[in-house]
Amino acid sequence: MNREVFCKQIGYEFSDERLLDRALTHSSFAKDSGLAQEECNERQEYLGDAVLDMVTARMLYDMLPEAGEGVLTKYRAMVVKKHSLALKAAELGIGEQLALGRGEDLSGGRTRESNLANAMEALIAAVFLDGGYEAAAAFIEKHFSDMIDDVVSGRPPEDHKSALQEKLQKNGPCDIRYETVREKGPEHDKTFYVDVIVSGRICGKGEGKSKKEAEQNAAKAALEEGVKNVF
Repeated sequence: MNREVFCKQIGYEFSDERLLDRALTHSSFAKDSGLAQEECNERQEYLGDAVLDMVTARMLYDMLPEAGEGVLTKYRAMVVKKHSLALKAAELGIGEQLALGRGEDLSGGRTRESNLANAMEALIAAVFLDGGYEAAAAFIEKHFSDMIDDVVSGRPPEDHKSALQEKLQKNGPCDIRYETVREKGPEHDKTFYVDVIVSGRICGKGEGKSKKEAEQNAAKAALEEGVKNVF
């Protein structure tokens, strides 16, 4: 997936693409390439963590007007914890975009939870620095509302896409794509049909009321089939 496609997928176009590049640059790549330490994503990760905390706190505050401080704090912690951020990063395809040092890449760095979570925070900071608070808030609301709803409803997030990616890339990188093949119904009540394509072959089909739900169901179908005939 190239950067133009990636930006369309995350729903944000950068005025300053250097911010995006930095968000996706791991410290191992900076070290291997002789770049200054500030060219990796660690500083943006720090800022993105604070922005995500603020926006998530406001979303929960508005969503739960009768909840006390303890409940709000508990829910926010569940949304912003490393595992949740890594799930969201994997859903957005951030792992494929990371610039990693050779050793980090070969040792599974693209699916490592800490790398994905840190890059997710750095990406939030990139949007904040590029477009301001309102842009960052819109970005977080777009991508984290479903997770917040799940946390408030007591439903643990399931990430079949990450599980499929981890299974398929255990022995090395491979091309995994999700293709929307059909949309059915009126604008306010669409059903999306998605194929998951691995190395040019369809290995799962899914449907859902959103593209994200359809993609997760396609990945789930592929996992249930055991992806036996992909390669």
